[in-house]
Amino acid sequence: MFLPRLVRTSSFRLALVYAALTGLSFLVLFAVIFWSSTRFMRQQIDDTVSNEVAEILSDPQARMPGGIQDIVRSLARHPAGFFYLLQDRSGKVLAGNLPRTSAVLGVREWGGEATRRVTPYSAVRGRGVPVADGYLFVGWSTLQLHEMQEIVMGSFLWGLMAALALALGGGVAMSVRLLRKIEGVSETSRDIINGDLKRRVSVGRAGDEFDHLAASINAMLDRIETLMDGLRQVTTDIAHDLRTPLTRLRHRLELGQRPGVDAAALRELLGTTRNEIDGILEIFSALLRIAQIESGARRAKFMEVNVSELLRTVLEVYRPAAEEKKQQLDEAIENALMIDGDRELLTQMFANLLENAIRHSPPRARIELIARRLHDSVEVTVADNGPGIPEALRGRVLQRFFRIETGRTPPGSGLGLSLAAAVANLHDSKLQLSDNEPGLHVTVSLQVR
Repeated sequence: MFLPRLVRTSSFRLALVYAALTGLSFLVLFAVIFWSSTRFMRQQIDDTVSNEVAEILSDPQARMPGGIQDIVRSLARHPAGFFYLLQDRSGKVLAGNLPRTSAVLGVREWGGEATRRVTPYSAVRGRGVPVADGYLFVGWSTLQLHEMQEIVMGSFLWGLMAALALALGGGVAMSVRLLRKIEGVSETSRDIINGDLKRRVSVGRAGDEFDHLAASINAMLDRIETLMDGLRQVTTDIAHDLRTPLTRLRHRLELGQRPGVDAAALRELLGTTRNEIDGILEIFSALLRIAQIESGARRAKFMEVNVSELLRTVLEVYRPAAEEKKQQLDEAIENALMIDGDRELLTQMFANLLENAIRHSPPRARIELIARRLHDSVEVTVADNGPGIPEALRGRVLQRFFRIETGRTPPGSGLGLSLAAAVANLHDSKLQLSDNEPGLHVTVSLQVR
């Protein structure tokens, strides 16, 4: 089962392609080297032969009758690697150490059975020139040329086999490593499917693409685990937070069914019941809105937003509420702070932050709304000098339904900061809660358009 999977991997197929390209490259390289070396050695032979012919013809004895024949006969006795042939015009051999051949002028290469009778070499390359006695041919053995060609061909074949073996061996090694990585991911996936949400893909130290992929998968699994934990927590919180108002509703309905309840008391009871139901509907509306925001569907509605104008509008809406509690509401908002975002959600986020500051700060508290540009982001800060939030609880207050000291805090669902955090995450930002010494300091950084 392992071998068929190995052969089907993309890395092994890629290795086959590289092996084919390597073979083709070796073939081209061989052709260039073979042609260049052969051409060079033939040129060397031709130059050597041309010099020998020139020396024979320039000898003063060559101008005398029968002089070339004497020269060739003398040279043939001690050839020093050369081969000579002098024929008259009828083709009769007059002198030399080669058999009779046709009188071909210029460079020629010939051999076979005729040359093997007088020399162990299979071929001779030389030059034929006309002379007074007839036809003169001077040649040189091509043994070294053929030996060189055999060496080049042998080297090419061995090099090609070694290169192909290395390419295929590397492909097999890469494929085995790839299969092991994939099997690790598959094993982790099976464990997660079976319910072990804590399982993660192992990340090596090489820092290669597999490690980057494993890190991305682990980040995705962390996000899924967080969402699953959040879902379980939300289910529990909904059941816990709705149990009390539903119990009150049932109690009021029982009171309305008692005999002797007059119309005025019944109308008051129904009005209170309606308010309770509106509160429950607001909770579900907020939960649905948070779910919609966290899904990222609202990103399609992003457009240019003037944060400066938006914050001033929110400020004017909540200024009467602050004045009612005799709170000081200050602002320091720079002009023309432009970002890409969802105007409606941004308005709700800043409204929630400002409303929380006003609601949880005591009378005569000071609340600041600051917006400024920092490099490539717009930083918006809502700060107050109220009771603040303990450092240990700053992460938990962003969870749904979490409230500090529920019995003594103003009424609410505990979803305001959760919704604000979801809007910030949608805009690739985070709510940062810190100590204002005293009070709470909330910061959101949004990317500039």
